[in-house]
Amino acid sequence: MTAKRRKKTVWLSSKFILPSVTTVAFFILWETTTAVFEIPSFLVPAPSEVLVTTWVYRAPIWMHAYQTLFTTLVGLGVAVVIGIILGVAIGSSQKMYEALNPLLVGFNSIPKVAFVPVFVLWFGIGTVPAILTAIVISFFPIVVNVAAGLATVEPELRDVLRSLGATRRDILLKVGFPRSLPYFFAALKISVTLAFVGSVLSETVASNKGIGYLMMSASTNLNMQLVFAGLIVTAVMGIALYFAIDLFERRLLHWALRANK
Repeated sequence: MTAKRRKKTVWLSSKFILPSVTTVAFFILWETTTAVFEIPSFLVPAPSEVLVTTWVYRAPIWMHAYQTLFTTLVGLGVAVVIGIILGVAIGSSQKMYEALNPLLVGFNSIPKVAFVPVFVLWFGIGTVPAILTAIVISFFPIVVNVAAGLATVEPELRDVLRSLGATRRDILLKVGFPRSLPYFFAALKISVTLAFVGSVLSETVASNKGIGYLMMSASTNLNMQLVFAGLIVTAVMGIALYFAIDLFERRLLHWALRANK
């Protein structure tokens, strides 16, 4: 029981206490720097000014944040489905890997901002381009990691399982998928931040709502406090989703995590 409590204390310290101290120190340094060097607010506002602006504009910020969160979650959800399907296809078949890998690498090499005007022409300004941008920017890590996880199943293990009567489907479901889950969650943590990038990127160009649109509108009026408020709100949403995924991973894959994690 004592060891369990000690482990829980270490986890709380690493996940909450240390990050909180670091974050507070960062904002104190930011506030001090803007005051000491007398940096104008229209260049870099102080955190205290950003906090006041966030409270004053809380209603529009909440509305736009909800829109960005919605497009990000929808885009991430579709990206997960696409990523798992392609990852399974590539990871379980050498021929599929050879056929699809060049296309996926080439597709991922294209700057995602180049897709936004195309999506606007196809679907108009609004939510759909933001969702599509979140999809195209976040599905590739899931594909690669799921495929890598499935590829870690040793050929010798496959041979032993086949000799015991296991079918290819049995090996995939009972060995391949559990083996790839740590890889999948590692990719999901990356993809959730990329999905926010895609949503906000599209909203700055092709939307009339969302944090990206709010930041662009604020920048045209030189309201840098509101711009930084949008940045911080986006960061907070990203951190919240990241740690939600981390918590779910910890509960689901406790057998695969290191003891000191």
